[in-house]
Amino acid sequence: MALIRVGLIRCDTHGLWFGPLMADHDPLLFQRPRFPVKKGQYSWMSGGLHQFFYSNYHNVLKMTVPSVEGFEITRVWDEHREAAELAATVFLGKPQVCETFAEVSDDVDLVFVADCNYDGSDHLELATPGLEKGVPTFVDKPFADSIASAAAILELSRKHNAPVYSQSICRVEPAFVRFRNRLPEIGVTNFATLHGYGTAPAGLVHTVSITQLLFGPGIKTVEVLEAERHCAVYLDYGDRPDRPRHGVMINCDVGDRPFTGMTVTVIGTVSQIHTTVLGDHAYAHGTCEIIKTIRDMVSSRETPSSMGEVLETIAVIEAFKKARATGAAVAVEDVSDLQQYTQ
Repeated sequence: MALIRVGLIRCDTHGLWFGPLMADHDPLLFQRPRFPVKKGQYSWMSGGLHQFFYSNYHNVLKMTVPSVEGFEITRVWDEHREAAELAATVFLGKPQVCETFAEVSDDVDLVFVADCNYDGSDHLELATPGLEKGVPTFVDKPFADSIASAAAILELSRKHNAPVYSQSICRVEPAFVRFRNRLPEIGVTNFATLHGYGTAPAGLVHTVSITQLLFGPGIKTVEVLEAERHCAVYLDYGDRPDRPRHGVMINCDVGDRPFTGMTVTVIGTVSQIHTTVLGDHAYAHGTCEIIKTIRDMVSSRETPSSMGEVLETIAVIEAFKKARATGAAVAVEDVSDLQQYTQ
């Protein structure tokens, strides 16, 4: 079958994290894209990602993580043109470097809007040209900076019959899935705590997504507890008997950790369990799960059903912002009527 032609918007660290797992690339250029090696706009531009995909140091040409076939990157754009040009070189010189992000959606089968560290406030703008052309679109996390913007993206998707998808890598990371499968051994789940990625939307979306993976959607209220050097986010599922009785606490400010490593502890009536997922050394596996879903979306031209939970993450982040500003607990339903967006 013909390869899925991908137009990549934003050649940041996520663009060059997903890209090499779905398209042919030069491992040596990926290892040292700039000579002399010096800091660029994004970490990958000085070889910052190669180590996670090629950990056999006796053979730096052998990828040691899974990848997904069926794609080729044919167009790239970034606000920093050098990043786009370097990305095109890494992808064997095949992609056309576009002058504007609107051009990325011409003659492609998929638009991929990458976002490593931003808040999603430009996602509606970046996704609009492709959706208006009817091109299936992946929008990196966070899907949007508000429920209103998320709803606008979904409306464009419906209007132009262009499926859209977004997901946190952590939500589908197999290591977290295996951890979830251990929950029956602890009896009834009472409480959980996560050590997270800070309070910025780009990080908070991951810990909220892990919470959904472990315990399901349906978060009722969000409360923020702050100290001088720490911020914690308390998620309450209300009175649901099938959710943690005493809620979930996300400890956001826990200091430096190796390669975005994550820890989760769940306390039950019989015992408690704990896991450490070694961050970027593990997340290629979750990334491939997302890429497989993208491939299915392009084939079926249907928006994945998981978008309902993605919208909940945006609503929870909105509730977090309001709770932090007011110092009071905020009900998720007070910031968004999720049901109207998931019909």
